[in-house]
Amino acid sequence: QVQLAESGGGLVQAGGSLRLSCAASGRLFSNSAMGWFRQAPGKERELVVGIRWSGSGTYYADSVKGRFTISRDNAKNTVFLQMNSLKPEDTAVYYCAAGRAGILGPYEYWGQGTQVTVSS
Repeated sequence: QVQLAESGGGLVQAGGSLRLSCAASGRLFSNSAMGWFRQAPGKERELVVGIRWSGSGTYYADSVKGRFTISRDNAKNTVFLQMNSLKPEDTAVYYCAAGRAGILGPYEYWGQGTQVTVSS
């Protein structure tokens, strides 16, 4: 069983930055992947970024390439999402997820979500 806890959301003006953290408790296998999803009101949840828990391998949605960066600290069982040049359309609830099926999922474990609001 893996439990995930996100932090770092908030309100920021367009063009600003936020850093989200996701702390995982429990065992993450070497072939695990972790991802950040987001869900805006009236829209489906979408995978924004993903990273393999060991080795190389990342995924970025086209909408965030060049602006968002995912990284991990294996020693602390934590994944980070650095979000720069934020836009109002980035406003959503952001969820951390973990799974063993690979970066593109499906994901088995989910955090409770953290709100990110970008004002224009």
